[in-house]
Amino acid sequence: MKRLVPAIVAAVLMTGGAYAQSINVGPGGVSVDTRSPQERAIDRDMRHDRYERAREREWRRANYRGDDCRTVTTERETPRGMVRRTTRVCD
Repeated sequence: MKRLVPAIVAAVLMTGGAYAQSINVGPGGVSVDTRSPQERAIDRDMRHDRYERAREREWRRANYRGDDCRTVTTERETPRGMVRRTTRVCD
């Protein structure tokens, strides 16, 4: 027994840290994400960069000052309240 406890402790320490898994419950059922936290962070940064570039591209497109562009705001009433929609129209 005295030799068994140190052997178990050494085995646990040598196996490395176990990463917590992400469990997702959604419309498609239950799924388990087995990636490491570093891999998840890298994927998150890649998605963030992609959306940031798309937002910047949309901002440039919206703020381009053409000769014959205007902004049209329409308001309409729905059962849940007023809905305001702003669109940019270039003739």
